Amino acid sequence: MSLIRDTYTRFQVVIHEIGKFGVIGIVGTIITFGLQNALYSPNGIWPEASVVIATAIATVATFLGNRYWAFRHRRTDNIARETVLFIFFNVLGMLIQTSAVAINAHGLHNTSRLSYNIANVIGVGIATLFRLYCYRQWVFRAVPAAGAAEELVEPVTIP
Repeated sequence: MSLIRDTYTRFQVVIHEIGKFGVIGIVGTIITFGLQNALYSPNGIWPEASVVIATAIATVATFLGNRYWAFRHRRTDNIARETVLFIFFNVLGMLIQTSAVAINAHGLHNTSRLSYNIANVIGVGIATLFRLYCYRQWVFRAVPAAGAAEELVEPVTIP
């Protein structure tokens, strides 16, 4: 039991960040999939365009949630830097997701709504892992305690 408690204590911040990131991600995914499916039509708007439009709208909601809830302990006074980096990494994530949809639609010639949504799920999954890493690494970096010098943190290894 102490092993579980010690592990939780050691990774408490990461566990909470990932949990909150996940909740915000679910909200963003609901927004994205709802808008994508509302916009998508096999003979109408391109599947990639529906991904881009829906992701752009969901990005606003997820930025606010991540900055003011999931990573609030990491945010800095430089909201412009965080916003630019957040948008940059979301665009890259959107390209990952759009690539999955494009491969499905144009490479595999699948036009059904089911295959479209399966490709979206795969793209969202890969893009989500990419975004989590980038947000923690570059957008919402850990802020050193007031008056403390920045130190290099050794990577955590599990024995």
